[in-house]
Amino acid sequence: MSNALNLTPDPQLLEGAKAAFKQAYAPYSKFHVGAALRTSDDRVYFGANVENASYGLGRCAEQSAVQAMATAGGRDFTDIVVYSEASPPASPCGACRQVLYEFAPDARVVCVNQHGEVVSGYVKDFLPHGFRLEQRDDGHDVSVQ
Repeated sequence: MSNALNLTPDPQLLEGAKAAFKQAYAPYSKFHVGAALRTSDDRVYFGANVENASYGLGRCAEQSAVQAMATAGGRDFTDIVVYSEASPPASPCGACRQVLYEFAPDARVVCVNQHGEVVSGYVKDFLPHGFRLEQRDDGHDVSVQ
């Protein structure tokens, strides 16, 4: 992923992602991730990765933040910051990329670590052929790219 956009993390979202990072439950991988996203109506939601002994039942930080937003009634977001201690900064996994695309293919994504390294782009850059449900003019739902 290129950093051609040179997006810098929003300070409020970065602090939120760092706080969520500290709450991650990662006893198996020891790999903590925090995320914070902002909706178009300026609400902020947070998420941390939460692992489980049954590995497939774990949730990534990005998914946790989206689930918090959706649970509160939100259906789109404009920005997400993902914080980890990986170098280069960890970017959303494939499943997270699809979850993010479902709600906001045009949202900005900024991945950052404790050294200030940044990987950024738009959700649609991270998942160039994503798909989601959209409603056509005739009222029928269709899956589109």
